[in-house]
Amino acid sequence: MKVSLIITTYNSPLALRKVMDSILIQTRLPDEVIIADDGSGDDIAQVATGFLEIAPFPVFHVWHEDKGFRAAKIRNEAIKKATGEYIVILDGDCIPNRHFMYDHMALAEEGFFVQGKRVLLSEKVSTFFTAQNANSFLYLSRLVFSNSVSNSHHLLRIPFFPPVRSTKLRGTKSCNMGFYRKDMLAVNGFNEEFIGWGREDSELAARLFNYGVKRKEHPFVAICFHLWHPPYPVDTLVVNDVILQRTINGRGYFCVNGIIKK
Repeated sequence: MKVSLIITTYNSPLALRKVMDSILIQTRLPDEVIIADDGSGDDIAQVATGFLEIAPFPVFHVWHEDKGFRAAKIRNEAIKKATGEYIVILDGDCIPNRHFMYDHMALAEEGFFVQGKRVLLSEKVSTFFTAQNANSFLYLSRLVFSNSVSNSHHLLRIPFFPPVRSTKLRGTKSCNMGFYRKDMLAVNGFNEEFIGWGREDSELAARLFNYGVKRKEHPFVAICFHLWHPPYPVDTLVVNDVILQRTINGRGYFCVNGIIKK
């Protein structure tokens, strides 16, 4: 099955380079990578060009003008560009371990989207954390007993642990998700009403549930390591919460302002 990896980014070229380093050593390479650029300057384009020159798969850079946090819209643009039957979305400040793509494909199942897990790194650890660290059992073992990470129970890869299937919204994170392209087209992708940080991923999950697609997750595989950054402004959460609640109450699955505009 052909899989497209979409990496969402905004003005973080150093973090994106670290993510790219880990993509190149995946045990299951993506069939294409699409960099979904939410209005960055030229630095991100340069990283994309450099990656294209060395990657053994096609690399595309999708960009739109910087008009604030519009992750929903730029992800939709990347989904339109994607040619894979299956799509994995990863944030450009989340370094995956080398089994990340393999794990997502192993978890892929008709009627489900996959919610991956993340380990939150402290500011100090993030400064030096690399793709090599993400794949070092010794280094990760040391982090388990430190105070420099959150969600440390995801640190070690235990693939034989059974996955969990549910329709819960809590813990939905679009920084690490996988889904069939046909399911995303059925619900019309991300809702572009969401401007500013927060809830665009939960609202997508709510519409997928309304459509009949359930959630699948595994606490010890498909893991990424989230580099520290200052928190995003949360002033848009009041409006975004209203949009989310409207979807939950309305039980609809097709958003009007999505991949296709109606």
